[in-house]
Amino acid sequence: MVTVSLSSPLDKWDDVNLDAEDGGRRRRYEKRCTSHHSSSELLCLNLHLLHYMIQTQSHKCVCVLQSDTEFWDKMQAEWEELARRNWLEESEGERPNPPTVSPVEKGYYFNTNNPYRDWPNAFAEGQEKAREGDLNAAVLLLEAAILQDPQDSEAWQILGMTQAENENEQAAIVSLQRCLELNPNNLPALMALAVSFTNTGMQREACDALRRWISHNPRYKHRVLDHRSLSGLQDVLLLFQDAALLNLDCVDPDLQTGLGVLFNLSSDFNKAVEAFTAALSVRPQDYLLWNRLGATLANGNRSEEAVEAYTRALELQPGFIRSRYNLGISCINLGAHREAVSNFLTALNQQRRSQRCSHQQMSANIWAALRIAISMMDRPELFQAANIGDLDLLMSAFDVGDV
Repeated sequence: MVTVSLSSPLDKWDDVNLDAEDGGRRRRYEKRCTSHHSSSELLCLNLHLLHYMIQTQSHKCVCVLQSDTEFWDKMQAEWEELARRNWLEESEGERPNPPTVSPVEKGYYFNTNNPYRDWPNAFAEGQEKAREGDLNAAVLLLEAAILQDPQDSEAWQILGMTQAENENEQAAIVSLQRCLELNPNNLPALMALAVSFTNTGMQREACDALRRWISHNPRYKHRVLDHRSLSGLQDVLLLFQDAALLNLDCVDPDLQTGLGVLFNLSSDFNKAVEAFTAALSVRPQDYLLWNRLGATLANGNRSEEAVEAYTRALELQPGFIRSRYNLGISCINLGAHREAVSNFLTALNQQRRSQRCSHQQMSANIWAALRIAISMMDRPELFQAANIGDLDLLMSAFDVGDV
């Protein structure tokens, strides 16, 4: 049986290996053996691409037990072709038509049937829903607040961070960029944008966001003058390491978060773990940091420890869908496929319950990961249910209740 190793991105570190020579478009496969599967080939698959492949090759997934090698070879060939076509850049003709909004909202596609469109105190209630973990309701309220006041940079910031937690990275990036157009000095937005760029494999943009973060930070901006030539990852990493020397008697959790992002980008996962652990020593109740620590541990082949970190994140924020998704991926990597399915179904049900959204409005990444987990369980009839989005049937089959 050919198995699949799925990396956990940092909010969700996407498993895209960037190559400077081709602008980050070329992906590299990592092949290795484990003691459990000595002859197995473990493919690090980008789930954004994998979702497309499973959609177009679903008939092969149903027959995966009969022809594992043929199936995964086909997926590898398609992945390479999609990488050459730079699949992640959608053409304008393929995008849905947005509702009528003013030019400043161009690029963000608002929910067209928002029950909170004219809701009073939409921003405050959106923040409260986000704190409670009701992410889809929070998104709707924050979108309403922005439609009421498109110049509210804080609303754009909170919307972007909430979209990231809700496994909607592209919407997060657009929101955070709009926030920074309105307020270029917003340090939390710059850090969140760096994480989102990292999650979508955009190394250069992530480094630029972190350079801007430190350039606007009153505590460290003078250090930028000593690093006039900031041309890449290593330059920005050196800048952050230099800034850390100013904190020998204390820990700046934000600076350590930036270091954790940069060490992840350079695949130095042990140092990234140290950075996030240092940040957590100051902010032990920060569920975002616990999730990032978990993702870093997972990407460093420490899945058992990653499960502990994700579990802590979910104890602090049960509605944190991204962490639930990452936990499911670590369960796949540990061979705990039923537990993985349970986590994916829980995440999808949380999305559905809070917004009563359709299959198409739920996270495509979670559905893709769910199909992977089910395909490894010798349950082709349930794979078909996942393929058509029958959440109720799957929850019943796996005895998953509401959380």
